[in-house]
Amino acid sequence: MSGKERRRISVMAAVKKEELSLAEGAKVMEVSYRQAKRMWKRYQASGDAGLVHRARGRAGSRQTEAEQRRKILARQQERYADFGPTLAAEYLTQDGLPVDHETLRRWLVREGRWKVARGRPKHRQWRERKACFGQMVQLDGSHHDWFEGRREKAVLMVMVDDATNRTIARFSEEETTRASYDILEEWHDDHGLPLSLYVDRDSIYRCERLATAAEQIAGKEPQTQFGRAMAALKVELILANSPQAKGRVERRHGLLQDRLVKALRLARINDLKEGNTFLKADFLPQLNRSFTVPAASAADVHQSRTSKLDEVLSWEHERVVRKDWTLVWESRWFQIPREHEKLSLPGRKVIVRQLRGGDLQLVHEGRKLTWTELPHRPQRAPEAPRRVGRTQRGKPVPEHPWRRPGVAAGKPFWEQAKAQGQARRSRAN
Repeated sequence: MSGKERRRISVMAAVKKEELSLAEGAKVMEVSYRQAKRMWKRYQASGDAGLVHRARGRAGSRQTEAEQRRKILARQQERYADFGPTLAAEYLTQDGLPVDHETLRRWLVREGRWKVARGRPKHRQWRERKACFGQMVQLDGSHHDWFEGRREKAVLMVMVDDATNRTIARFSEEETTRASYDILEEWHDDHGLPLSLYVDRDSIYRCERLATAAEQIAGKEPQTQFGRAMAALKVELILANSPQAKGRVERRHGLLQDRLVKALRLARINDLKEGNTFLKADFLPQLNRSFTVPAASAADVHQSRTSKLDEVLSWEHERVVRKDWTLVWESRWFQIPREHEKLSLPGRKVIVRQLRGGDLQLVHEGRKLTWTELPHRPQRAPEAPRRVGRTQRGKPVPEHPWRRPGVAAGKPFWEQAKAQGQARRSRAN
């Protein structure tokens, strides 16, 4: 019995005791006098039960037929047993068994197949979405058993636009700099370069070492390879202080770990290559149609595409050129030819740039150098024997004038003289 019905019972009891008139009771119950007369008639005939809503306990006129309900629940149990009500309702509709997700949820709760665990929420400061598409994009990797044991665990790199929720994703074996480069290149090809990237404090994005003396003098912070690439592309790299700070991409992880895992299972996909093809061709277009929201502003503020993206999304290492115009990197030796003689490179730093395809470039002050890889470490030329000069004399020969007694007889003479002096002192004592 509802609270409203309990109040009506107390009012009718007062009317029965003649403590209230029926007109006054109608005002208290906030109903018309005609409705109060009908309620009073039912109360006199059936007592308290007459005030209970007469539709309670009766089947609704819009309820699903028992046979249809049985088919839906059987299909759900057979194929979508671990799906949530919303996702299961979508797939059941595709199977020709349409049902509202809330109706399905009530059925599953009634049969004990679905429970909702409610946790105590923590206080978080709400942040308004960015106004424009491309103003800020959140990037993160989700470690999960995406293929449910059909292959080894993998990482799904995910990028979500803060203003619109537009999402792209790509499977990778590990969350590495290479994986971040690849997903950013895909976003660049589709939309352009975002103004900023919101990432976590993983070592891919934040450099853990201390700044060198040269960096301290220049007032620069140490950078990772990814940070260097973003600085070259003029993309601001923002480091989040907590997972909740980049909540859009974290919530997208939860949605993908639910929906994508089941979609991969139904499509019988067991490897990363097929998974990436399925993501781009089927899953992500449908996901973006369902979950993309309009931005507050219609402006697209992505930076224009660049033709040098492959060179920027690379690994760069500084090496010093030796006096023989060679340098070493990863135990590999490279010879710089005579054509660069005017650059006076010995003793100067050259950048060894490794592209994602494996190709190498040697770069000095923005200029690409030609080079030849040597088959082995260069052999040093034998050193010429040192000539005895004025600053380094050889040992005097025995006939040298310095070795004459009383002049410079050498170590034996002075040892003998020292022994004779000690003997004289001992006899005197």
